[in-house]
Amino acid sequence: MQAEVKGTTMPILEVTLDQGEEVVSTHGELAWMTPNVQLRTGAGGPAGGGGGGGFMQGLKRAVGGGGIFLMHYQGPGMIVFAAKVPGHIMPVDIAPGQAFLVHRHGWLCGTPGITPTVGLQQSFRGGIWGGDGFVLQRLEGQGRAWIELSGELTTYDLPPGQTLMVHPGHVGMFEGSVQFTVARMPGIANALFGGDGFHLVALTGPGKVWLQSMPLPVLAHALAPYLQHQDNAGAQQAAGAGVVGGILGDMLGGGGRQGGF
Repeated sequence: MQAEVKGTTMPILEVTLDQGEEVVSTHGELAWMTPNVQLRTGAGGPAGGGGGGGFMQGLKRAVGGGGIFLMHYQGPGMIVFAAKVPGHIMPVDIAPGQAFLVHRHGWLCGTPGITPTVGLQQSFRGGIWGGDGFVLQRLEGQGRAWIELSGELTTYDLPPGQTLMVHPGHVGMFEGSVQFTVARMPGIANALFGGDGFHLVALTGPGKVWLQSMPLPVLAHALAPYLQHQDNAGAQQAAGAGVVGGILGDMLGGGGRQGGF
C-alpha cells in the first residue's frame, strides 16, 4: 500500500492498493477511485479478522461520530479521500495497547486493523455547538489511521501532571495516555452558550496533543449570520420577482385581450 497526501490548503489523501490490500472508512468519505477497486460494506472488519467489532461496535462507532457500517475498499486500484475544510491530513501509526482520541469528524480512513469507537460524548445545550455537543472518537487496534484536522496545527508534549485548558472545538487529537475532563467555567452563562455556560477541556499529561485552529462548530457559528442574510435576501429577491412577474403577466394578459377585441 502506498499513501500520499497531496495539496496544501485543501489536501487529498491518495491511496494505491495492491491485490488483496484494503483500506476502510466510514460512509461518505470517498472522493474518487479507479473502477477496479472493490467495495463492500460491513459492521465488522475484513474477512479473516481486523477492526470493526461487529454490530454492537458499530453502534458505539455511530455514537462517536462515524457510522454503524464501515466501507471496505479492496485493491488493486487507487482511491482518494479529500479534506472537507482547509486544514491537514496526517498519518498516525497505532500499536497494540495504544489509543488516540480524535474529534468527531477527524478519522478519515485507516488500515483494516484500526478499531474506531466512541471515546466521549458530552452534551451541551445549543449555542455554538448546534446541539452536537463535544464528541470524541477513540482509535485503537493495530495499523495506520489518517486524521483530518482543520486549520493550522499546534502540538504539545505534556509532561506528567501538566495541564492545558482548551476550548472543546480546538481539541483535534491526543494520545490515550492524556487524561481529560470537561469543566464548566462558573459565572459565564448567556445566550451564546445556550444557558449551559462556558466549557473547557482539561488535558493533563503525560502525552502528546494536537490542537486545531479552525473548529467546525466555531466556523459554522461564524458563518451563520451571513447564511441567514443570504436566505433573507434570497426570499426577498424571490418575492420581488414574483411581484414583477405578476405585473408583467397582467400587462401581457391585458394586451392579449385588447387584441382579441
